[in-house]
Amino acid sequence: MRIYEYGKDDMETLYASLRKRTPEGRKDIEEKVSEILRAVKERGDHAVCEYTLKLDGVSLSARELEVSEEDMEKALSGLDRDLREAIERSAANIRIFHERQRENSWFMTREDGIILGQKVTPLSRVGVYAPAGTAPLPSTVLMDVIPAKVAGVGEIILCSPPQKDGKVDPVVLACARIAGADRVFAAGGAQAIGAMAYGTGTIPMVDKIVGPGNIYVQTAKKQVFGTCGIDMIAGPSEVLVIADESANPGYVAADLLSQAEHDALSSAILVTTSKTLADAVLKALEDQMERLGRNEIIRKSLEAYGAIVLAPTLKEAVSVSNRIAPEHLEILTRDPFTLLPEIQNAGAIFLGEYSPEPLGDYFAGPNHTLPTVGTARFFSPLGVYDFVKRSSIISYTRNAFADAAPYVASFAEAEGLQAHAESIRIRCRGIL
Repeated sequence: MRIYEYGKDDMETLYASLRKRTPEGRKDIEEKVSEILRAVKERGDHAVCEYTLKLDGVSLSARELEVSEEDMEKALSGLDRDLREAIERSAANIRIFHERQRENSWFMTREDGIILGQKVTPLSRVGVYAPAGTAPLPSTVLMDVIPAKVAGVGEIILCSPPQKDGKVDPVVLACARIAGADRVFAAGGAQAIGAMAYGTGTIPMVDKIVGPGNIYVQTAKKQVFGTCGIDMIAGPSEVLVIADESANPGYVAADLLSQAEHDALSSAILVTTSKTLADAVLKALEDQMERLGRNEIIRKSLEAYGAIVLAPTLKEAVSVSNRIAPEHLEILTRDPFTLLPEIQNAGAIFLGEYSPEPLGDYFAGPNHTLPTVGTARFFSPLGVYDFVKRSSIISYTRNAFADAAPYVASFAEAEGLQAHAESIRIRCRGIL
């Protein structure tokens, strides 16, 4: 891991390296994804099956794409008892948290009889993508399906890549059943995104697609945006830890490693006011890494996108964090809550040494589908609000209209829209 000293080293080098992890700018991938999406749009199920064989090495017919109710129940009943309890408790926590995000329609009535308001309506059908690349992510199923369910979405479908036997990962299926997904399909990659965006003979067209995935999945989501909605363009996972001399170096190292093991493009950064802590964390990283199964991925991640930033004060440490806008931010200081008001950009914020990032990944309840690669500057975590739409309500009485009419007509004429103005005046003539 490279060490930067704030105020002396060029921090722009660090910021630029982290931005390179974005899925944008790969023309070769853009072209491949465009080809896949075009094929799915034109040839439906046939193209999905064709690319499933070509890219996943799995031969499926159109009728084999949908997972049967029997297979769903079999996956659920076959779960290890302890794992099932963990999943069900996690699902309960996620549901409780997201219930607080419910939005209600509202109306306001003015003295002149004008009624204004907002009608909140759940989306009719959404598609959830559950990755299964280097490691299946069944926790994502809970995080993406449950908020949609809480929002009142009419139908929730899920796509996840098939394993070599043509089946979807059984834990993914079990989570889909527990979370309340209505239909599940053995389809992955850009072809699955295209199928949900355009619809095929078997996979229905959805209003919005949510969920993480590799660069092909994210590029496909970007390209179908406009045909349907999407949650965000998710990049590689990342964690930033702000720590002072009170932090436990073993805890810090473990938390950095927990993100580095995701992917060689993952980012793990420590920003600390203590050189002593930085040295201890470096040693702990080496000691702990040797015991981990994915240490080759971890080493690549730390070498390319890992860093330690030595900051003179916590104020500068927060400044670095706000500039990076990390997906996960841990604050391991004597009094972490004092820094909370200064945090402007972060997907999820973990306060204190007993609030490590994996709690958020699996169990605490807040959503783990988070903005990455600096997009926490303008994106929020996935939530119930992503699965509803809002319609404005406007109702004027005759008298209220008469009062407003001259102003509306004047505005319309200023924009050169005569038909707009006439829509007002024709009513004025009827009133007078």
